[in-house]
Amino acid sequence: MRYFEDHPVLAREALESLSSAIALIDESGAIGDLNVRLTCLSGYTADDLLGQDIRMIVPSLRPDSPLFRRSERSGETDALESWTDDALSIQCRDGSNLSISLTGSRLVLDGREWTLAVIDDNTSQVRAERARVDAEDRSIAIERAASTSIAQSEQRFRLAFEGNMAPMVFSSREGIFLEVNDSYCQMTGHSREELVGHDSKHFTYPEDIGITEEVNHRINSGETDQVQYSKRFLHKNGRIVIAEVSICSARDVRGNAAYFISSVRDVTEERALASQLSYQALHDPLTGLANRALFDDHLVQARERIARQGGTSAVLLLDLDDFKGVNDTYGHLIGDQLLVTIAHRFEKVTRTMDTICRFGGDEFLYLAEGLNNASEAELIGRRLLDALTEPFSFDDVHLEQRASVGIVAWDSSSTTADGVELVQNADASMYEAKRRGHGHMVMFTPDIRLDVVSRFTLDQELRHAISSGEMQMHYQPIIDLSTSEVVGFEALMRWKHPDRGWVPPDVFIPLAEQSDLILALGAFAMHESVTAACSWEPPGGRLKAPYVTVNLSAHQFQDPDLIPMIERELEQSGLDPERLLLEVTETVALLDIAETLNVMEHLNRLKIGVALDDFGTGYSSLSYLAALNPRIIKIDQ
Repeated sequence: MRYFEDHPVLAREALESLSSAIALIDESGAIGDLNVRLTCLSGYTADDLLGQDIRMIVPSLRPDSPLFRRSERSGETDALESWTDDALSIQCRDGSNLSISLTGSRLVLDGREWTLAVIDDNTSQVRAERARVDAEDRSIAIERAASTSIAQSEQRFRLAFEGNMAPMVFSSREGIFLEVNDSYCQMTGHSREELVGHDSKHFTYPEDIGITEEVNHRINSGETDQVQYSKRFLHKNGRIVIAEVSICSARDVRGNAAYFISSVRDVTEERALASQLSYQALHDPLTGLANRALFDDHLVQARERIARQGGTSAVLLLDLDDFKGVNDTYGHLIGDQLLVTIAHRFEKVTRTMDTICRFGGDEFLYLAEGLNNASEAELIGRRLLDALTEPFSFDDVHLEQRASVGIVAWDSSSTTADGVELVQNADASMYEAKRRGHGHMVMFTPDIRLDVVSRFTLDQELRHAISSGEMQMHYQPIIDLSTSEVVGFEALMRWKHPDRGWVPPDVFIPLAEQSDLILALGAFAMHESVTAACSWEPPGGRLKAPYVTVNLSAHQFQDPDLIPMIERELEQSGLDPERLLLEVTETVALLDIAETLNVMEHLNRLKIGVALDDFGTGYSSLSYLAALNPRIIKIDQ
């Protein structure tokens, strides 16, 4: 100290060279001297601070701080005591606060007691300490949270396992059950005691034993960590349980499977529903036979097999003869019962490898596979027709039902494009069979296809002919042999085609009878004939003008609009009903005698006569003849 007394400049330089802020504080707390570092730290100038209480910048100094206590050793020149306070802060001029450490040393200079305050900015240390404490706190919190989390996870997993509605299993690498939940016990019907310590073999469906073992082997070998598979279990009560199993492994530090966790889903009802929906989508709801979708699928497979292996297959199309008459006469309930019974009869004669399908309405498709030749398809067709030989009975209704069959056979050498064409060819053959009469069977040939195309073209042209004026009515006179007078005319329809010329009635009439086109032709014939008859005058000295006879087809005679249509024509034309005669064949009249008598009663009420044509070709029954009581009988030649 004496050295600096002799060298005051050096003392100031030493004070300013210190890295710490220095303040010389008297016994009242006033700042007597300071270095530049303090002004830099606080933001105040030396003039601002000199003479001011140290608490102006260090307000956190407590009144009991050693800085404000007087030493009992006052008057001595050496330092009396020193202390350090690390929990202080400087309030800077800009309002901010800096954490500081203040070390005070008490000095006696010139008989006065001073405190040399060494002030260091310890903001970074405080922050570091706080960070360390915070880190320690966080570490402790993490450890506690981890401990809590583990406990909670274990609790949650235990709840998820035991309370899960999905059956769950812990098992060893060998498949031995270590733990099962209640849902698994309910699914299998076995208690926990009956399951733990055992594997699943004793309640696995016999054909599925080995599935789980194979999956375990794949996991143990490291091939995979997770597998999903299906298998069947046997419930304790004997019923089959279909399950979807998801199994995964927990591995140890060496990567080996330690144990397995399996989650199981009972899909028995789901599979049953899917099977039911699949069955409904592929089967006819009325008869239970395969529907067109299933038939098409089997047909594709059959064609692929023939392409690979050779052989012969065939498609048979069966159409019930005059099934519409059954529905019209007895109602659709009897019609449906007839279809169901026919389907059952067909199923009885269907071979195991074949498919019988309800094609729609009153048509059935039969797929015959594994044939040696096309002739065997005809034998199958004959068996199907023979199944209809026995009459059908429903309550008081007794029916005889026939069918027409079209057959198309093919082998690996056939050039048939696809299944659609096969069915079309069978359909063409069936129509040829119908053309030959009820109960016939026809094998497809290329000529039949040409004939079908020709008939289809002719059918389209016939529809056009009615509206284009190509159809004409010709009238053949009917002579009274006793007087040689013309008493009537038979209306005969003729078609003059612009390219084909005159088309014979025995060509276009049967074609029209295969559809409702015959009704349009019949209405045309009725209108033209009635209109023409109105213009005929009585010949010679006769009082009555000639009558006109109009032929009725089977479709027309059974048409419920027949009587209303005739009444409209008579009313519009003004023709005397007694001058109109309707001509039906004996076969048509006796097809449904009850309905025929009903129609004839209406005609008699209108005073319209009936001529029975082709008598002698049908039943030729005099009792029926008496019941019908026609005005004219035309005996077949």
